[in-house]
Amino acid sequence: QVELVESGGGSVQAGDSLRLSCATVGGTLGGYLMVWFRQAPGAPEEERAFVAAITKSGDREYFADSVKGRFVISRDNSKNTVALQMNSLQPGDTAVYFCAAGPSWRPYSDPQSMDVWGRGTLVTVSS
Repeated sequence: QVELVESGGGSVQAGDSLRLSCATVGGTLGGYLMVWFRQAPGAPEEERAFVAAITKSGDREYFADSVKGRFVISRDNSKNTVALQMNSLQPGDTAVYFCAAGPSWRPYSDPQSMDVWGRGTLVTVSS
């Protein structure tokens, strides 16, 4: 079973950028749809929200309306990594960001569709 490890979180000012990375331990990402979700601090797991997704081959990307035009998702299957470039960050982007992997035939925006989760990395954006 592949394991996912996120990195790159931190505290920034509004308007800044951050790049999150997700790497595998003990497996490969090539067979999975890869998705980033986020959960506001203190919010229950049921409120984990879709952020961005990328298909197995990387030929299609999907974004939540709230991040469209500001965030970019990419993957490198040769390195088994997925990245989320976050630009023009806003206080509303403050959350724990989770990397997840799931089969491509399931709805990408549904957390219940995911088979594997990382532990998350905290992003804090101050105004």
